[in-house]
Amino acid sequence: MGVLKPGVTCWRRARVKRAAFLVASDAYFTAALEAMRKAQHSILLLGWTFDPRTRLTPDGHLGASDPDEVGRLLLHLSQARPQLDIRLLIWKAALPISASQQFFPQAARGWFSGSRIKFRLDDQIPFGACHHQKVLVIDDRVAFCGGGDIGVDRWDSWLHLQDDLRRILPSHAFHAPRHESMMMVDGAAARDLGELFRQRWRRSGDDAPPPPSGDGPDPWPAHVTPHLTEGEIGIARTEPAANGRRRVEEIQALTLDCIARARRTIYLENQYFTSPAVTEALASRLREAGGPEVVLVTTAHAPSWFDRMTMDRARGTMIARLRAEDREGRFRAFAPTTSGGRDIIVHAKCSLFDDRIVRIGSANLNVRSLGFDTECELAIEGVSASARHGIDAFRDRLIGHFLGVADAQVAQACAERGGLIAAIEALNAQGRLGPILPARASRIDKLVSAYHLGDPFDVDDAWRPLRRRRLARARRRPPAQL
Repeated sequence: MGVLKPGVTCWRRARVKRAAFLVASDAYFTAALEAMRKAQHSILLLGWTFDPRTRLTPDGHLGASDPDEVGRLLLHLSQARPQLDIRLLIWKAALPISASQQFFPQAARGWFSGSRIKFRLDDQIPFGACHHQKVLVIDDRVAFCGGGDIGVDRWDSWLHLQDDLRRILPSHAFHAPRHESMMMVDGAAARDLGELFRQRWRRSGDDAPPPPSGDGPDPWPAHVTPHLTEGEIGIARTEPAANGRRRVEEIQALTLDCIARARRTIYLENQYFTSPAVTEALASRLREAGGPEVVLVTTAHAPSWFDRMTMDRARGTMIARLRAEDREGRFRAFAPTTSGGRDIIVHAKCSLFDDRIVRIGSANLNVRSLGFDTECELAIEGVSASARHGIDAFRDRLIGHFLGVADAQVAQACAERGGLIAAIEALNAQGRLGPILPARASRIDKLVSAYHLGDPFDVDDAWRPLRRRRLARARRRPPAQL
């Protein structure tokens, strides 16, 4: 039986004709721009944040009369196509977070005042939780899902240059390099993601529109070549218990099942790593003789002081735990840098298991993303030889772009040296993937890790740290394979 089980490890399975992996916001923004310009019926966006000043193509290759600021683009499309239904549903962020974003997305309301665009801030979630799903759906025929929000500090190219004049904020300051990933799909998967949006819209206030009728031109961006064709996608979610609805933990169940099934390689890219359940599942595999390699790629240090205080400290404890169980040298944690040694923010939430599973979504490998916030991700289970080749090629592309080498070099090094870790270490001459080694835990590190401060499991322990500590202890026992 496969890993994608509706009602357990995913919400739904859906057929697609095309799926593409988009590395860096450059690829996402460019594809989203083309798809939105082709929209005939609807543009639906779920986001954690949104800033209408975001430039989708800061390269400047569009004409002066063609807006690339997303807010201007949407207004232009709304005026040019009165039938186009444009809806944006963005989390109503807490004041400290919105202040860090120059009070966006709240300030975005003014951009769309008086227009046909429907912009709504969603607060239908338990206090302290956040809406973290990042989904864009065009005409229910093409959809994007992953870790990327549309914000002014998100753009970067897959080159992650040391200095890039295109990484510029509206204030004319420059922001840090950032690694992101998104998946683009069509077919029934796009329709299901449209239904996910409509469910959220109904919960946030009133009735949602029906699915678009009629076909129209294909909104798939012409410049994007699919990486996989004619397959099945699993859509997995996290939702907290709220307003009479039960908690949904599909992403956590899928994560644990994928870890249990892996045979050769577990490759994880993620912003955070604090989940005791995930840590113990990985530790169990590292204890096995001849088990899979585990490679984690994450940011050296979180950019915000709050995340450094909470997520980084707890991550150190988790990495130390895995190193203690790594009896055969099969675990590595890396932080990527530019060619000049500048830290790259890893905001991607991407995982690959052997050549069988690839997952891209919004969920971090922290506690709250697996039970307290809303999350969404897409998973592909490679069945055919071509699909498995596509998954391996994607992993090689990810590793190669961090190391500054071609995909083929990664594939060759893996074959010659017998594994991913040996290949990375052979190709890492410039040291662009630096090791993350946990420092000796201080008293405050142990306190943050024990109580998972800022990182609740669910509604019941959100403001009860003693209960959270008990839950953390319980979840350090990995469940049996599903």
